Amino acid sequence: MPPAPAAGLVLPPPGAPLPHFVADGPFDPAAMEPMTKQQEKVYLASQLTLMWWKFKRHRIALASGIFLAVLYVSILFCEFLAPYDDQSRHTDFIRSPPQAIHLFHDGAFVGPFTYGLNYHLDMKKLRRDYSEDTARIYPVRFFCRGEPYKFWGLIEGSLRLMCPGEGGTLFLLGTDRLGRDMLSRMIYGARISLTIGLIGVSVSFALGIIIGGLAGYYGGLFDLVVQRVIEVVQSLPHIPLWLALSAVMPPTWSPLVVYFGITIILGLMDWTGLARAVRSKLLSLREDDYVVAAQLMGAGTPRVVFRHLVPGFMSHLIAMATIAIPSMILGETALSFLGLGLRPPITSWGVMLNEAQNINIVVLYPWLILPVVPVIAVILAFNFLGDGMRDAADPYR
Repeated sequence: MPPAPAAGLVLPPPGAPLPHFVADGPFDPAAMEPMTKQQEKVYLASQLTLMWWKFKRHRIALASGIFLAVLYVSILFCEFLAPYDDQSRHTDFIRSPPQAIHLFHDGAFVGPFTYGLNYHLDMKKLRRDYSEDTARIYPVRFFCRGEPYKFWGLIEGSLRLMCPGEGGTLFLLGTDRLGRDMLSRMIYGARISLTIGLIGVSVSFALGIIIGGLAGYYGGLFDLVVQRVIEVVQSLPHIPLWLALSAVMPPTWSPLVVYFGITIILGLMDWTGLARAVRSKLLSLREDDYVVAAQLMGAGTPRVVFRHLVPGFMSHLIAMATIAIPSMILGETALSFLGLGLRPPITSWGVMLNEAQNINIVVLYPWLILPVVPVIAVILAFNFLGDGMRDAADPYR
């Protein structure tokens, strides 16, 4: 017996055609054209295009990427961007506080300018007290000729983005114990602190991917030896090892050699974690069908590892890289802060923070700890960027 019809539903008589709800009007392909084009745009997009679309939706990661791109481009033009040379001393303005840029004087618009500085010795506090002299006005100059420099140590020049007025000063972030401009030194220090992270990560990634990849792909005795070596390296305490490695570098080495020495030390200390991560991933992927197919087609070990296996966990590598770069920057900063890393005349954020070890100095001259601000900003930017790139590396998730 057929079921009773639902309430309100009228069945057609036996033999009559069933009702339908399809539009009986003429088909208009133009009405479907926008949707078809949108679908075609998605279906035909490349992997990189899909990754870029997904990355753009992560607003914080996109802003962090732009911020880091601006920083890394700026290190190419440190000499032009800095108001002074990083080693220029202004002995009349030792530990001068940050100067303010003013636009109006006595109610009239003058443009960006700074007042002159006067100081007197405070014999009770044993420090210099600075005050503005509103009778002296020094307009800030832009795209001007300032202190001469050698662009990247090769090309002589004197054009700068911003210069103090004739006879005036422009210490926007104050000066240090030798009268050197803090802003200029932070701009120059970015060149060392930012590049040391990239070079150090390149060294550690080269070692980690090659050693960990071979250990995970071949296994056996080679894997056993690699794992024991990794355990030995990871069991060594970092600070005593840094002390020993920094003591090996002779004080007669040039600053450039010391820079590369510190970079290699940081790279050699950080490859073990990546090697183990790559090994574990390859152990789980090497038995997959596409790997066996590549081997049967005659693909060599380097091609199987780097062309087929490594792209399978690229998102994991991106996340580790964006974490490793700020750790390298922090490592250089910590070593230089402790006096074990880069040494003057090299300028880096860690070298600058070395002067802020004494709490009394920090209390009296708080602007000396300003180099910690770009360190924190860069580390946060790398973490946000890594979060967005990790999600974008898997656009189908």
